[in-house]
Amino acid sequence: MKQSLSILFMAVVMIFSVSTTATASTTTAVTTVTMTTATAASQQEEAKADAPKEDITFHQELKRRFIEGGPFFMGIVLLCLILGLAIAIERIIYLNLSTTNSKKLAADVEAALKSGGVEAAKDVCRNTKGPVASIYYQGLDRADESVEAAEKAVVAYGGVQMGQLEKNVSWVSLFIALAPMLGFMGTVIGMIQSFDSIAEAGAMDPTLVATGIKVALLTTVFGLVVAIILQIFYNYIIAKIDAIVNDMEDASITLIDILVDYKNGKL
Repeated sequence: MKQSLSILFMAVVMIFSVSTTATASTTTAVTTVTMTTATAASQQEEAKADAPKEDITFHQELKRRFIEGGPFFMGIVLLCLILGLAIAIERIIYLNLSTTNSKKLAADVEAALKSGGVEAAKDVCRNTKGPVASIYYQGLDRADESVEAAEKAVVAYGGVQMGQLEKNVSWVSLFIALAPMLGFMGTVIGMIQSFDSIAEAGAMDPTLVATGIKVALLTTVFGLVVAIILQIFYNYIIAKIDAIVNDMEDASITLIDILVDYKNGKL
């Protein structure tokens, strides 16, 4: 009996020793694999950090931000920019073509009145572009009636020419006001959607909130940029119109003086 118990005790000790050795070997292998994996991941992160970053052009960055802001409101603001720039460029070209050397025109008209009369002066106005030449033509066309009739024609046609200069400028002003308002609307709607996402998630996720607000604010930034660009063009157009109108008024006074001298026989 004692011999059997001794044999059983020795078997239990051997089994326990083998199990302990296997467990230690497994633990060592797992630890080695874990350390190897961690080392590999660390090396990959270091390689990514040391790798040169790809340069992003301004066009690519702008395109990415435009897509992040949402196609609906960003598209409407972009449409405001395109239409506003088209009208502004058309007005700038028209105003530059409408600019006339009024002093030279007045001298040519006066010389034509001296040499060939009213018809010769009208021919000078026909061959000259711009609103000042058109006003001169209307005044000379009434010169045979009286100086007062010529003055009324100049004043009336001056108002018509001023309307032509200011044509479609109000649309640029509309787009200047509309672009930031659309941007603010996109921002508000984006923030509402962000809070809806938080309510659906049932938890306050800072990443979700930051992403939603960033996307919402992009529409505001784009709207303000559009308004700033169009405002620069608008101010230039208004300044150009004011300069041409002042030139028209001075030229009208000069024409009336020339007609008075012509009627009195001083030319």
